[in-house]
Amino acid sequence: MEYRILKSETEHQTALQEVESLVALDPETGSLDGDRLALLALLIEDYEKRAYQFEALDPIEIIEFRMAEQGLRQKDLVPLLGSRSRVSEVLGGKRPLTVQMIRALSSGLGIPADALIGREPNTASHNGESNVEEIDWKRFPYREMERRGWFSAAKISGKNAEEMLRSFLAQIVPSRQAPIMFRRRFRGDKLDEKAYYSTLAWTARVLMRAKEVENDLPRFDPAKISADTLRDLARLSWFSNGPRLAVEFLSKCGIVVIVEPRLPNAVIDGAAMLSEWGKPVIGLTLRIDRTDYFWFTLMHEVVHVWKHLNTTDEAFIDRVERIASTEKNEQKENEANRIARDSFIRRAVWERSSARLAPTHQSIQELADSLHIHPAIVAGRIQFESGHYENFREFLEQGLVQQHFNEVFMT
Repeated sequence: MEYRILKSETEHQTALQEVESLVALDPETGSLDGDRLALLALLIEDYEKRAYQFEALDPIEIIEFRMAEQGLRQKDLVPLLGSRSRVSEVLGGKRPLTVQMIRALSSGLGIPADALIGREPNTASHNGESNVEEIDWKRFPYREMERRGWFSAAKISGKNAEEMLRSFLAQIVPSRQAPIMFRRRFRGDKLDEKAYYSTLAWTARVLMRAKEVENDLPRFDPAKISADTLRDLARLSWFSNGPRLAVEFLSKCGIVVIVEPRLPNAVIDGAAMLSEWGKPVIGLTLRIDRTDYFWFTLMHEVVHVWKHLNTTDEAFIDRVERIASTEKNEQKENEANRIARDSFIRRAVWERSSARLAPTHQSIQELADSLHIHPAIVAGRIQFESGHYENFREFLEQGLVQQHFNEVFMT
């Protein structure tokens, strides 16, 4: 190929293919092929810097991710920020981070100070519905969507960004002029402007992927779901390939489960919604790659499907560290939490179990064995109820769940 500044995605892909061929030859430094390889690497780097502008992570997302990683709750930030109300205001986006707060959080949580600079309080949130006239197309994470190949997967090309986004969202309900996503109401977590548009795009992607398989699934009948069904689902956690088995089990119940990594600014773990044709769809991001988080989030969304989903006009979006918190939740979230917990370990069993009363490695394993569930679920519940998140971490299999869905996370 002619070596010049890359100006299109076609030229970028051609250059990548040539680099792959050259790398396979393993040319010596200073040779003709070696120089070609070095030059192509520079041209590709230059193009990607210009074409792919990755938005910096929101500082509050970084704080909350580190909290989840270290098993911390809001009260654990009081020594760093000064009071419970201040912690709540900061995490809710209502109070900006001061220099003193940034220093304290950087030191206390091990977060680089640069990552915490620039946070402003949220001025608006989206919990209600929108329509096509109100959509601000510039707020969609277009570059990231394009990088992931979402537009090419939907066979959309040759249009400007707004037209591509409109066409992308319209793939869900081609029979209607205004896509259903514009009037979908998100229930659960409050969304600021950035999170709203990333969530809108992510849920559209989940529904689009669900559309490819939903016709092959049986009709969903909530009357055929029972507490026993949920306990059967919980017991699949016992198996080494449990996450895959759970997806297959739910598909036989008429529920589509889609694993799709989250977009920037959308701090989502799970979602439950109905497709335009009334098929229940669960979306999972595996944002926190832990076995207990996977199973609790999945079960929580299944309960929403069973008990709460009645219309295509709304979707439940959830974050593990908030849906499982002891803070006041709305009634449907509380019900989903309770049923999800009891599906793994019934309250009467839990209250008298030695794993709760005198937790040890042996008692955790014995309770898990007796219930035929993964010990991570027992250990995670002990951590949550005791507040000692440093204990029994070896049961959690952190970093292993995404491996069950490599085809998604390797792209």
